[in-house]
Amino acid sequence: MAQEKVENLVIIGSGPAGLTAGIYAARAGLNPLIIEGMLAGGQLTETSEVENFPGFAEPVTGMALMAAMRTQAERSGVRFEMDEVSSVDFSGAEKRLDGMMGAYRARSVIVATGAGARWTGLPGEMKYKNKGVSACAVCDGAFFKGADVAVIGGGDTALGDAIYLSRIAKSVALIHRRDSFRGAKVLVERVKAAENITLFMETTVEAFAGDGAHLNALKLSGGREIAVAGAFVAIGHEPVTKFLAGSVELDGAGYVKVDGVKTNVEGVFAAGDCADPFYKQAVIAAGAGAQAAIEAQNYLQKGGYV
Repeated sequence: MAQEKVENLVIIGSGPAGLTAGIYAARAGLNPLIIEGMLAGGQLTETSEVENFPGFAEPVTGMALMAAMRTQAERSGVRFEMDEVSSVDFSGAEKRLDGMMGAYRARSVIVATGAGARWTGLPGEMKYKNKGVSACAVCDGAFFKGADVAVIGGGDTALGDAIYLSRIAKSVALIHRRDSFRGAKVLVERVKAAENITLFMETTVEAFAGDGAHLNALKLSGGREIAVAGAFVAIGHEPVTKFLAGSVELDGAGYVKVDGVKTNVEGVFAAGDCADPFYKQAVIAAGAGAQAAIEAQNYLQKGGYV
């Protein structure tokens, strides 16, 4: 159970932004506390291979990359609390955060909660969620070894998921509503080269169908239907910021509005995908985390706290 003492800095989230912020803050002597949330390591832990993070000559799994970041943070002196913040009060000089396991007070806060999977909202999706419908190919792909599966989407995540699943499943149907992909060229080339990936371009899913216990088909536009044992939704993410409503300024899509990494509340900063509707890159999130830690340090020094 967390003790309700006044921390110099509390970081909400343990993805690339949160962990990098923690490393920089710890090295600055701020003794930061990271509230890591229920998905320690963030969305990157659900990525099969990361090829574009500096310092790794060979591809590294998202899980391994985040484990290395966490180890570095721990060695730097970062403290961790396994909890999830459900509400905040940033109205005073001391910020209050309420979690499932305890309450926290802090002189400064960095919000680095990232973004969660966006769902289609189509008929049958929630009925068959975890019964054949998933938003995490890395987490659930192994359940569909030798089966026919589908991936819905056309960005980097969808392309990466299709490639990953092609090594496990019998066949992969990649369903994209446009006539071209939005993802990286190298991923598009790998998808097209895979013998067991079939492209369904300019096609939309209209419903998820099954026998009541398990998904067994997708109903597509044009009256078509394909048989699948699993369907992986990869159509983007939504910022994890609902608990901040009314406490910091959010844009129409729910992203934290920032000037650099500064929010409209003094002493509260935001970094990573929760404040980035455009780039969605681990290296950019990490850079923003470092920036947020430096800004928090400056804020605390001006207040005479450190």
